[in-house]
Amino acid sequence: MAEVSTINADLSLKRDSVPFNVLNDKEFELVKRTHTVEFFNAGELIYNESDKADGIRLLICGKVKIFKRGINGKEQIVKMASANDFVGYRAVFAEELHTTSAMTLEPSKLFFIPSDTIFKLFNSNSQLATFIVKSIAVELSFSRYRSVSLSQKQIRGRLAESLLVLRDKYGYIKGNQLNISLSREDLANLSNMTASNAVRTLAAFVSEKIIDVHSREIYILNEPALERISRMG
Repeated sequence: MAEVSTINADLSLKRDSVPFNVLNDKEFELVKRTHTVEFFNAGELIYNESDKADGIRLLICGKVKIFKRGINGKEQIVKMASANDFVGYRAVFAEELHTTSAMTLEPSKLFFIPSDTIFKLFNSNSQLATFIVKSIAVELSFSRYRSVSLSQKQIRGRLAESLLVLRDKYGYIKGNQLNISLSREDLANLSNMTASNAVRTLAAFVSEKIIDVHSREIYILNEPALERISRMG
């Protein structure tokens, strides 16, 4: 379970940060008064499929995977979240139960803003409404692209694309090391393949000197080759 603080956390809730920078003073005070701060350790569920969606979350720090369970409980990762991403808001606006689950990949902190507050802000601030609608549209476009891409590409193309998605989402640390640590199973679930196929394909990429792997650390050695594999499918 998350450790929840009801303190306003003024040091974390920044007046000039996105999306709070479009709020007027009264609206910002409403968010300060009603929001809570949630702290999760790595590997903790933020919400589960079929849970009630009673507010949206803004990831302040950490990394989160959004996934759907399929046949025999196999996961399909549909989104990777990083700082300043909204989590779990689709179900709020659809007035549905959550259809996905969210789990932290590392210690994370999130702002939780209740649905009542969000709808009040939507009614009073068109800029915030436009910002969130745009966020939903961008996410939907990317999800549709990934759905088609993963269904049409071969295993090598799928894994190459997933590594590039992680690069674009989280960037690098220490030169060419991806700034995220994923298990082979999570990498497989992101790429719509079995863990054994992910392990074999990673090994092939290593032997071709396209990447290097140390435990959960992945280093991209040849970006053009990885992009070519992804593009060719």
